[in-house]
This record gives sequence, structure tokens and C-alpha cells, in this order.
Amino acid sequence: MQTLPNPNGMPEALEGVRVLDCSQILAGPFCSMLLADMGADVIKIEKPNGGDDTRRMGPPFIDTESAAFLAMNRNKRSIVLNFKEQSGVQAMKTLVKDADIVIENYRTGTMARLGLGYEDLKNINPGIIYCSISGFGRTGPYANRGGFDLVAQGMSGLMSITGVPDSPPVKVGVPIADMNAGMFATYGILTAYINKLRTKKGQYLEISLLEAAIAYTVWESAGYFATGDIAEPLGSSHRNSAPYQALKTKDGHINVGAPNQSNWERFANAIERSDLVTRNEFKDNASRLVNRESLERELELTLTTKNSSEWLEVLEKSGVPAGPILNISEVWNDPQVEARNMKVTLDHPTAGKITNIGLAAKLYNTPGRITKPAPLLGEHTREILVDAGYSKKNIEDLIDSGAAVTNDS
Repeated sequence: MQTLPNPNGMPEALEGVRVLDCSQILAGPFCSMLLADMGADVIKIEKPNGGDDTRRMGPPFIDTESAAFLAMNRNKRSIVLNFKEQSGVQAMKTLVKDADIVIENYRTGTMARLGLGYEDLKNINPGIIYCSISGFGRTGPYANRGGFDLVAQGMSGLMSITGVPDSPPVKVGVPIADMNAGMFATYGILTAYINKLRTKKGQYLEISLLEAAIAYTVWESAGYFATGDIAEPLGSSHRNSAPYQALKTKDGHINVGAPNQSNWERFANAIERSDLVTRNEFKDNASRLVNRESLERELELTLTTKNSSEWLEVLEKSGVPAGPILNISEVWNDPQVEARNMKVTLDHPTAGKITNIGLAAKLYNTPGRITKPAPLLGEHTREILVDAGYSKKNIEDLIDSGAAVTNDS
């Protein structure tokens, strides 16, 4: 059996790919982080007077650094360009000449007004892949609205199916619209890049938070299309399978996944409730769904006689899919999580030792790696401009005019 790869000395899948990331907050930076983790050279292009708004998001802060910013911007270089200055716009255009990908999440029309839209940049670099991320998309009646994760969750239907029955609206506990938009952007960019390898042509693509959130309503939308029924929140229960949910024990809850008949029978036998298997109201999945509430009551009558750890041991021995419900501290002390290298420590110039989430996608021949902490604002401005062919005098002129900013200016 293969072990996890040791990245030292191994090639990176996206080595040589250059990304210009003009986005901020979450969806775009999450996308560019995923690309950077796989070896892309991500240049984070930030605005003057503070840069990415996430730099000021908190608490918590580690020294003067936002923990939120540190989490999303590892493996990147930072340059500050002022697009209100024409020389700052020109610097961006110069960088585009040697870039493969541009990511932006400005309001609809902003980049085009600056002369930095796709049509402008493809004239400089016909192979450029240009990804726009917005709240609602670049077309349609909501194209000019600003977008936020919370708003997208509400308008996508996600909040209407999250929580327990008869509860007030509840959002998903993580910014799922933002994160999924970043994931779809990564998928779209890499798809466009594969096409470019065949055709030598770049292209424009766009992702919206609303559509990224709607994409997760798979079961609920399928049910609506089929029957017209409008889904409601079910707590931890599954819409199409039972029992597949959190169940109460003597000292808490455990998750049990018994969605098919063989697992259901194995589960019932494991907890010494084989009588449930023969009862008509629980005989098959369709029956169990109709009688979900009474099934839950019957199961919890038994499960509340023992602690969670005792039941998990029983279920594991019986081959029933089950697991504990961990808080964040327990997650990071779980032996499986530790064994899979999901906690990475980095040295930051001001925050000192910081910890990041490791790589979820583990490539064995071209593994990703996390080698650099999130950059200081403008930390690499001079370095990036030198790479782009600017002379020392040209760089100082840009800085003196306010078109570019460094972390020491």
C-alpha cells in the first residue's frame, strides 16, 4: 500500500503556471490558494491603503496579522498596485504578458472601465484565462448587485433546508457559497487550461456565488423537479435515506449511516433491535422515510442506554458506518487527521509560528506543498516588478507616484 508522498524534490503539477489574483476576501483567494498549493506562482495584486479586506478581519489576530488572512493566502506573493493611477494599470498589463490566469471579483464592469477587462487583456496575451467571480453572475437582472455568502445562501435555497423543522432560518456553518464558488473557479480554470494546452487559446469564464450555492441543492432540486414538492429542513437527517443522521446516546450524539437495506439490518442487529427489521413500518427505506420520527424514537430508546464511545465500538465491530460528532479542537487532535498531515506549521515574519490546514487533494507523483506563509502587504512588489522587466528607476518612480506600494514604503 502506498504511503503519503514526501514532496521534497518531487515536481509540482502546476509548476510554471502564473496566476494574477486581483480578488479579495474568500472565493477568489481560496481558488488561487488551491492553485498555489499545487505549484502555481500566484501573484496577489492588492489595493493600496490596506490591501485585501481580509487583512483587517478579526479577531483573532496573531500579532498584527489576521488569522483569516493567514489561512487563505499562503504560498502567494503580494504586490500593491493602484489602479486609479494609469501607471498602475500599465504595470498590471505588463504582468499579463507572462501570465496564464487572471482572477478578479470586482463589481460587474469595473475591470473593463479600468481597461483591464478580458477583451483588453486578451489583446496583450491571447492565451490568457480570465476568471471573474461575482455574487450573481455578469449577466441577468442582478448582475450589478454586490454579492455576499450569506445573501447567496438565502437566495439559493440552502437556508430554507438548513436547521431543524420549525426553526428560524439558519445558514450553513461555513461560508459554503464563497468556498464552493472558489472550488468551481478552480475547476473551471483548470478545465480552460487543459483546453488551452490543446488549442493554444485562452478564454473567459465566470462563477457566481448564487449558482455555486444552488449547485449543492442536488437532492432537493431533483425532488422538486420530479414532484413539485418543496423541501424543508430535516436537522441531520438525510432526505432520501433512513436512518442516516445524528442519534442521541447516553452522553451525547453519534452519526449513523445505514442508508441501504444491508446496513440497516446490520445496524439493528448490532444494537440488539432485530425486532425493528421485521416491523412493516421499517421494512424498507421507503417505509423508514415515511416513519422517520418513530424510527428515531425507537433507536434512541436503545442508544441512550450506553455512552457514545461504547456504541461506536459496537458499530465498528459490526461494520456499521458510524462516527462521533467532534468539535474543532477534537478534530485537530484526531489520530486520523494527524496521520494524514492535515496540520501544517509555517514561520511568518511577524506572526511567528502559525498553523494552516493541510492539503485535501493528495497527488502522489506531483504532490502539492505548503512552503510559504501568507505574504506581508506589498512584500514582493519590487521582486515582481523586476521579474516583469522594470528597471530600478522605473520601480522607484512607480512607488514615488503611488502607483505601486511596498511593505517598506
